Amino acid sequence: MKTYTIPTETRIGHVHLKVSDLEQSLSFYQGILGFEVQQRYGTQAVFIAAGGYHHHIGLNTWESNGAPAAPTYSTGLYHTAILYPTRRDLAIALQQILEANYPITGAADHGVSHAIYLDDPDGNGVELYWDLPKEEWPMDEHGGLMMKTEALDLQALLGLI
Repeated sequence: MKTYTIPTETRIGHVHLKVSDLEQSLSFYQGILGFEVQQRYGTQAVFIAAGGYHHHIGLNTWESNGAPAAPTYSTGLYHTAILYPTRRDLAIALQQILEANYPITGAADHGVSHAIYLDDPDGNGVELYWDLPKEEWPMDEHGGLMMKTEALDLQALLGLI
């Protein structure tokens, strides 16, 4: 049987999240992370993006208005990852989070990327990250990728600002 391979140009276009409180979610995604509102669907949904794209993230309360966060130990979305174009842009995002006194749940150097982790107001995981240039990714002697999880130096990152 022939195995299908997805086209190399394929990208993840957007994520759509069920949230309990639309305005609380906007305070996080727009107010702290800086996404722009592209369109609202009444009081139950909003589409947000960077750079005028139609939407990178959809937020809705269609089935979740006022609902509690999903249990930690259950299936579902682990996190949404937001890729920043430069390491300095990631540093600026970190500064915004710190200035808002928003809790960070982790930070890691993965060898291929530098990542900051936090949860949105509904407990959905969010990873903010910057990819190192591909030629700097750690490889083993057979050409296999060797990702890692080590502490990310946040002070060095903030030093880029």
